[in-house]
Amino acid sequence: MKKILLVALFISSVVSCQQKEEVVLKDAFKKYDETEALAKSQKNESGRMKFKLIQSKYLDMNTVYKPFQKELAGFSEENYEALKPLILEQNIPNLQKNVKEGKLSYEKLTLFYLYRIRKFESDSTLSLNSIIALNPNVLEEAREKDKNKTEVSEFSIYGMPILLKDNINTKDMNTTAGAIVLADNKTAEDAFIVQKLRENGAIILGKVNLSEWAYFFCNGCPLGYSAVGGQTLNPYGRGKFETGGSSSGSGVTVAANFAVAAVGTETAGSITSPSSQNSVVGLKPTIGVLSRSGIVPISSTLDTPGPMTKNVIDNAIFMNALRGYDKKDAASKKIEEDYVQNGFSNKFRDRKIGVIKQLLSDDIYKTTVEKLKKVGVEIIEITPPEISFDGFVTLLNIDMKHDLPKYLKNDASKNIKVKSVKDIVNFNKKDSILRAPYGQQLFEGIVNDKTTLNELEVVKKNLNSEGKKFLQALNNEKLDAILSINNYHSGIAAVAKYPTLTVPMGYKKSGEPVSLTFIGVPFSERKLLEIGYAFEQLTKVRKMPKNYQ
Repeated sequence: MKKILLVALFISSVVSCQQKEEVVLKDAFKKYDETEALAKSQKNESGRMKFKLIQSKYLDMNTVYKPFQKELAGFSEENYEALKPLILEQNIPNLQKNVKEGKLSYEKLTLFYLYRIRKFESDSTLSLNSIIALNPNVLEEAREKDKNKTEVSEFSIYGMPILLKDNINTKDMNTTAGAIVLADNKTAEDAFIVQKLRENGAIILGKVNLSEWAYFFCNGCPLGYSAVGGQTLNPYGRGKFETGGSSSGSGVTVAANFAVAAVGTETAGSITSPSSQNSVVGLKPTIGVLSRSGIVPISSTLDTPGPMTKNVIDNAIFMNALRGYDKKDAASKKIEEDYVQNGFSNKFRDRKIGVIKQLLSDDIYKTTVEKLKKVGVEIIEITPPEISFDGFVTLLNIDMKHDLPKYLKNDASKNIKVKSVKDIVNFNKKDSILRAPYGQQLFEGIVNDKTTLNELEVVKKNLNSEGKKFLQALNNEKLDAILSINNYHSGIAAVAKYPTLTVPMGYKKSGEPVSLTFIGVPFSERKLLEIGYAFEQLTKVRKMPKNYQ
């Protein structure tokens, strides 16, 4: 009898512990009083840093995490700490090496990220509001990768958990663009680039927050805010530094080691800006190198996805996994380039690089230029000509007025009833406090812009010509690249349709990250990666945000 009682007590204790663990997991994400944080934000000098809210009023992260309760209940803090040296800040070749040697598995790698995201995002003092959705099948997919792996190259995306900006279609998660009107947008197909990632063995971990409608929605509102995801925060200065936009969540999650890498999208600075602000490597390719099909658009003229990673090697590996000709995208090109090839050299090899004279007043930029001179880079100081940027907003207005309805008709879920920008404006007016607390001035501007398609073609041609004029030294001086800071010249590179690569350059005295941006001629992505790698190895300045180690 005594033995039976002991067994019963043991079972009861086990069940009680399991129930307790389930409760802990279920209630991990709790709303907190953000009054003090909001009041503190009002003291920021920048109007874009004066927040009206931080936490999402729409998203429940406990629901997002529900599919993983059982697995995470068996994954302890001890498991997490043991895996940290194998995963944090490691590049893809090292991760693949650790898997090959049996120190790591793709399932453990995925569990690690799920645990880490929950660990930080459930802490009201450290949460970054960076995640909108997680793939409910991700652990099952990771196990399949472990079962089916054979000889996996160290330069392969196979088994690597990747996050996507939440304007990129996925069949297993909704695609919201951060907007409540698209909250139930469960698409029938993956975007083309997601199909390519899956074909190459990548694991789609989840979807990240962004500046709503890719920051072409409200005027002067905070970067990284969306009605679905709330206010994304920068891990290097939570509520102190801007996240950059619009691929805010992509930059933040890579910086905080919430995944191996992330996909961002850019129209004019939306990859380079958050990459710079979060001290990660971001590549905005030439239009047509990567497909835009199945991505919520701003502009079919300027939009492109691109990789955001902790280092240049991963960026090149990621580019190989994303590329592919897409007949549905009129701009798509057949690119045969292998962005990894035989690896990268840390030598600059007679590089000739342009430096913008006006930027030499920046101490970090100037010091960087001196470092490049010392290792034999030929530096050409240039003073770009004055140009006109007239019509840029018009280009975005009219492109989005026509491109967004095409997405809503052809690529969105059939249950999405809005058909135009005007429909969305009217939808938001019904509950503006929840749906558009900072207003929707740019969407209203799209509705009111009467520019014709013929007039738009003239605007596009003029802007493209002006952008090329500003960057003419690339061809006139036969430069390998022109150096900029952060996203200072991203709009110009965008209208010229030139690629940009941003690589961590240093940190201001305040601790805010600063990056060096390389601008090259069309389809020079491989060259930019080579130069970026040599610069990365020369300087090695990237450091993890101190509260996220």
